[in-house]
Amino acid sequence: MTKRPDVIVIGAGPYGLAAAAQLRSDGVDAHVFGEPMSFWRGHMPKGMLLRSPWGASHIGDPNGSLSLDEFERLHGSEIARPIPLAAFVSYGQWFQHRIVPDLDRRRIQRVDPVEGAGFQVTVDDGEVIICRRVVIAAGIAAFAWRPPEFDGIPRGLASHSNEHVDLGQFAGANVVVIGGGQSALESAVLLGESGAQVEVIMRARALRWVGRATRDGLLGRFLFHRTDVGPAVVSQIVARPKLVRRLPLRTQRHLTRRSLAAGAALWLRPRMGNIGLTFGRRVTEAARSNGHLRLRLDDGSDRSVDHVMLATGYHVDIGRYPFLAASLVSRIRCVDGHPVLDEGLQSSVPGLHFLGAPAVHSFGPLVRFVAGTDFAARTLARSIRPRRVTTTVRGDRGALYRASEGRPR
Repeated sequence: MTKRPDVIVIGAGPYGLAAAAQLRSDGVDAHVFGEPMSFWRGHMPKGMLLRSPWGASHIGDPNGSLSLDEFERLHGSEIARPIPLAAFVSYGQWFQHRIVPDLDRRRIQRVDPVEGAGFQVTVDDGEVIICRRVVIAAGIAAFAWRPPEFDGIPRGLASHSNEHVDLGQFAGANVVVIGGGQSALESAVLLGESGAQVEVIMRARALRWVGRATRDGLLGRFLFHRTDVGPAVVSQIVARPKLVRRLPLRTQRHLTRRSLAAGAALWLRPRMGNIGLTFGRRVTEAARSNGHLRLRLDDGSDRSVDHVMLATGYHVDIGRYPFLAASLVSRIRCVDGHPVLDEGLQSSVPGLHFLGAPAVHSFGPLVRFVAGTDFAARTLARSIRPRRVTTTVRGDRGALYRASEGRPR
């Protein structure tokens, strides 16, 4: 790279792509690193369907010309609803080719602070780039959470749900899935359809189904925002992140808990016939036994299984991003692993911005979903777009006129 970009964006998923689209539209030289849609391609199972509806699955772009609708039109055939994972990945790749054809697929090895100069970004081939602004849109893969009961258990016996693309490898196996949300239930269904014997163990005492029935019609549009994050009425509030950040912290956390509560899409229900469900229980002990895994539950019962799939979600902790230097992380003000961000999604380290799940503490649950990409990209760009610096210039005949020059903030 021969020139220093205005901004380096780390990540080429929906948030990184949306940020690049808006920044470049505003005249900011944004250089994007990452593999396009890598989390969706490498950490989600084949056959998965998006829980988010069509209207909440567009990646944000400045004028709406890169919507799912446009992709479907150019695709030449109707895309199924719910949206298949493969179709959404293709949409993201199509978006990338149009917005960031010069995507840099090299891996970022390290980001260090540089006093007075911003950041030193080291690429895996050894190139070092100095840049005043870095946008972290690196997704949630690094935040996958394993319950402590499974510490020391090899991944061949207990793995996180985000570690698998092809669940056919479990055909004929006895598998327990831990969790009660969409990932757990859909993984269980896909495992069962691949020939595994499956039991789902969850702490909840009943399944929480999330459906479209109450979202349709005039009343539905009143109760639910089109972004479709959160239950009735709450959805309308969390769709306005600038409002959420001004609410009392206790209220913000209540809205986030309700919006992120575990639940599964109604369209999964007809496919649950061969799945065993155990409610109101948790695993208290896990141990290896003759090549299998023995589980002890809190009611004293035991299970002997071939594999445990941990659909136990993600706990944000930006210190787990492997490329962020410890000296940089220590300077970032955080709450429960989330950076505290200003109105431009900037952390307490000037020039360092975070998009996606790390922004939930500051802006609420919308920014954890694809539906939040438009808000995040526009908000980011507004805070750093080139500002117009007006100067006085003398013309050919001595007349004075005003000229402006764009300079990144």
